[in-house]
Amino acid sequence: MFVLSEVEDIVKIVPNDFKKEKINAITDVLNEKYANKVVQDVGHCICVHDILNVSEGFILYLDGCSYVKVTFRLVVFRPFIGEILIGKIKSCSPAGVVVTMGFFDDILIPGGALQPGSKFDPAEQVWIWNYEGEKMFMDIEEPIRVRVLREQFTDVTPINHPQATRITGKRPSAADLTDDFAANSTKIPPYSITCTIQEDGLGLLSWWGN
Repeated sequence: MFVLSEVEDIVKIVPNDFKKEKINAITDVLNEKYANKVVQDVGHCICVHDILNVSEGFILYLDGCSYVKVTFRLVVFRPFIGEILIGKIKSCSPAGVVVTMGFFDDILIPGGALQPGSKFDPAEQVWIWNYEGEKMFMDIEEPIRVRVLREQFTDVTPINHPQATRITGKRPSAADLTDDFAANSTKIPPYSITCTIQEDGLGLLSWWGN
């Protein structure tokens, strides 16, 4: 579910942070930039794990900030294909069921990947699994066990946006945008996961007694 991913970036340390220990100042900047953001082809970043290498800093006379090249490792949420996850139902719609991990919400179980015999109830706004004549409601907030089918990365950064160019030469990502710009740029998630519950033992934990 969680992996360590090595990343390289240029970190800008403002004069007010010169009083901090260098590693602490760098870690604070990196966490502000990457935590809870998606990096293309890497995954959903949680936090900085450690700093591997830091170059000598250089100061630009125009702004007085120190710039250092940093190699570091991020804790990243990126489950492998076939992995079993346990989350909670966030919402239901005719398209399927959205599952949240608490820190990551873009997990979808399409209607066709639910247990056979499942139907969407427009009045209740939930999916119902009809199992041997018994209605099993997939209520909001219920813990659910799913298997990962596939993942999808979507580049949501405009090519002509000034923050879309990565110093490291990697593809742009949500981590390169300000929070306001990223929130308003698109409703398409930069990273999403499609899952299934079409197996024994998958679905609501209450169905299987655990």
